[in-house]
Amino acid sequence: MNPARMWTVVQLELAQRVRSVAWYVLLGVFAFVMLAVTLLAFMAWSWAPEPGGGIYSTIVYVVLLLVVLVSPTVAGNAVNGDREAATLAAVQVTLASTADIVFGKLIAAWITGLGFVVVAVPFMAVAVLAGGLAPAALAVSLLVLVIEIGVFAAIGVGMSALIGRPLFSIAATYLVVAAFVIGTLVAFGLLGASLRTEVTSHGRWSESAACGTGTSDVDCDGVPDGGSGGPLLYQCTAWQTTSYEVPRFDRVWWILAANPFVVLADATPTTYNEYGTPNDLFGQIAQGVRMAQIAPEAETWNDGCDQSSWQGSPSNEERVADTTPSWSVGLGLQLVVAALFVWGAWARTRTPAKTLPPGTRVA
Repeated sequence: MNPARMWTVVQLELAQRVRSVAWYVLLGVFAFVMLAVTLLAFMAWSWAPEPGGGIYSTIVYVVLLLVVLVSPTVAGNAVNGDREAATLAAVQVTLASTADIVFGKLIAAWITGLGFVVVAVPFMAVAVLAGGLAPAALAVSLLVLVIEIGVFAAIGVGMSALIGRPLFSIAATYLVVAAFVIGTLVAFGLLGASLRTEVTSHGRWSESAACGTGTSDVDCDGVPDGGSGGPLLYQCTAWQTTSYEVPRFDRVWWILAANPFVVLADATPTTYNEYGTPNDLFGQIAQGVRMAQIAPEAETWNDGCDQSSWQGSPSNEERVADTTPSWSVGLGLQLVVAALFVWGAWARTRTPAKTLPPGTRVA
């Protein structure tokens, strides 16, 4: 792979997009949407003492959503579009290798997607000035956005090489993106609810009874003013045992971790208020995914009569710190899928080709 030849392919790809008026119109519409979202986010989070975290997470999520919607269109016809226009063969007969062509188109699609992030940076900076945001949140979220755009660009380029028709490859890319965004939620919920386990719970509680009412077995001897309406005595109930089934989301949490919105939320540092609740959407989503990792106890004991057995539950921040970082698992799965699509694009684009799909235009 030659960097100079690969960069030439990148320049050719970008030149085709920059000359298009539709590209600038799309960026303008994106900027208008971001302005509207920023104003609405400031109004929606105005109740918070430090609204910056909530405003920022809302803006970044909208940026990721719009990029996810646009990426298949940008990268979904990178290879088969040139093949259909009879320009791919002209590049293949040059000194540019197959890797130069594939990675050049991938980088061009990646840079095109980053244009949306550049437009969104001023709005993200305004949210940072509102306060209440972790110091590293801006840098980490921008890095995750850049990586996610690269992942979806790789999927789009791979689909454009594997499928002959641009329309079908764009549609297939949307399906893969939908599988990451929506399919992970559906699979996590259905599989977690299907994998169930039985939990046994033992418990007893403290009951109150008035002395001398004639309706209680409490011994009132020695109790001052033990007549009707007198002081209350407390006694423990007998131990009660119940069994019930609970879903096992801890076995399938890694599926939800592959969701790009979960990766962004879990990787971005968050801040907590005095009650241990996250101040932004990132922390709330990350907390829910981290809690899904905790397996339910097979047997629980709840002694309401023995105060010495009562233990304070750990805070949400402590629970998150004791679990596996979901973003590393999810991002790893995404990179594996992206690498497979890039390899597929290389295998289908390399020359000389042994076989070609029916109807493929060579030159």
